[in-house]
Amino acid sequence: MLIHIIREMLRKHTFKFILGGSVSALFNLFLIFVMIDKMGFNSPLLRNVANIITTELSLIFSFFIYRIWVWTGGNWKISDVLKKQLFLYHLSAGSAICTRVFIVFPILDWIGISYSLNTLVGIMFGAVINYVISDRVVFNEKNSSTNNNLFYPEGLELSLCQAEKRQSTYSVDKYIKLFSIVIPAHNEEDGISLTLEKISETLEKEAIPYEILVVNDNSGDSTEEVLKQICDHNSKIHYINNYYPNGFGFAVRCGLENYSGDAVTIVMADYSDSPENIIDYYNQLCLGYECVFGSRFIKGGKVIDYPSHKLFINRLANLFIKVLFGLDFNDTTNAFKAYHRKVIEGISPLISHHFNLTVELPLKAIVRGYSYSIIPIIWSNRKTGVSKLRIKEMGSRYLFIVLYIFLEKLLSHNDYFRKDEQFKD
Repeated sequence: MLIHIIREMLRKHTFKFILGGSVSALFNLFLIFVMIDKMGFNSPLLRNVANIITTELSLIFSFFIYRIWVWTGGNWKISDVLKKQLFLYHLSAGSAICTRVFIVFPILDWIGISYSLNTLVGIMFGAVINYVISDRVVFNEKNSSTNNNLFYPEGLELSLCQAEKRQSTYSVDKYIKLFSIVIPAHNEEDGISLTLEKISETLEKEAIPYEILVVNDNSGDSTEEVLKQICDHNSKIHYINNYYPNGFGFAVRCGLENYSGDAVTIVMADYSDSPENIIDYYNQLCLGYECVFGSRFIKGGKVIDYPSHKLFINRLANLFIKVLFGLDFNDTTNAFKAYHRKVIEGISPLISHHFNLTVELPLKAIVRGYSYSIIPIIWSNRKTGVSKLRIKEMGSRYLFIVLYIFLEKLLSHNDYFRKDEQFKD
């Protein structure tokens, strides 16, 4: 079994890339040792010279490891390798280093991540940047002399490609008798009425059978009083009080344990998610997809009044997740997604307490083999109230969930992968 796992890992570009990078790092250390301890490059000036020389030799060494072992084939013309590919690879590696030093390290330091974890994440993120550029630009066969188009990595900018859909290989009940909308609400007295009104109007207009379940997340304002009044006038809207400790993840988990529908979508209470996209989710589920993931960053998607610093961190985080898991999806961190009931049952128990649940839900569904569709959605910033997301508090929690699910994908040998048939010994 272990040999099989190793073989499967070696077939993947990402693992080969990491292994090749580790070998080149050891080669760099060996060269440093030889030049300083054996060749006498032991003064401050000479040590800097040794560092420059060994770094350059290690870059060239890693280039040929990737060229021969990871991205095989392609154009091996000397002029193309030396003048184009090797030059682009230097830019790729330089971009990775600059991203680590000038972007990732300062952000993680601002969040309050420890220096040891900061260094680890910085190295991983630098490797991701290097991998993406190498895969899409440096070693891309379409980037040869017969084709001068550059293919930029999705996630660094708004994608220009159509939303991709993964075809379902499993049968699913396409008829949804009741569609549930779960809305966590903490101190949303000013905006919850508008959100519920617009969602109800949209669903009624389309004659979709629905229920709206609002989870009052230990609100300290008059949110519960507002909900009582709304529920008295609309029998399809009801609320419960979160019986877990305060927290977005706890509130959503409470809702997912109490909804009644055949499928469910998670919607924010601040009217940032478009009600029309709820209809799009419903229609995709009726086509047979088990999950529907919206993206604000593909053609047709849109963000309105997104704070620039949050948008920047969002794009970096989603790029990291996208490459780490090899996804076609570039908006994992957004909560607004839809799931068939069998998916919620199949990815339980959920463990996230806070906003990192937004990552746990889709990644578990993907890793465990549920079919999904990706569609463009529209997001607009809240007009009332205060955002509950605190980036400095959430950084390590997001990282924990991402690595936790990545270990499941890497090491579980599909123990949790969904199966249509009963397990047979």
